[in-house]
Amino acid sequence: MTLDEYNRFCASLPHATHVVQWGGAHVWKVGGKVFAIGGWGDGGALAVTFKCSPAAFDILSEQPGLRPAPYLASRGMKWIQRQTDETMDDQALCEYLTESHRLVALGLTAKLRRELGFAE
Repeated sequence: MTLDEYNRFCASLPHATHVVQWGGAHVWKVGGKVFAIGGWGDGGALAVTFKCSPAAFDILSEQPGLRPAPYLASRGMKWIQRQTDETMDDQALCEYLTESHRLVALGLTAKLRRELGFAE
């Protein structure tokens, strides 16, 4: 996945906003909360970080090309970083980005979810 493809996909999710921060990372948020981070990994490839369920975290963290997300996972958060497409192709990555968006949106206040038009 290229940076442009990553940004296009994240932009297609409801109420997603984009900012470049943290040393040039392309950060996507919903309701002001991060759901995806795209930046340059080792070797110059795009590394994409996303939130996932505890079960997915346990499975994905053991797969080649994936790892617990630096900084976030070390603080107990269930975030994975895809460094290569060795075991997760772009279609699967998009599915995980969609789920990350959903998980983060669920964590917003009820008032903000209503304001953004998310169903209860």
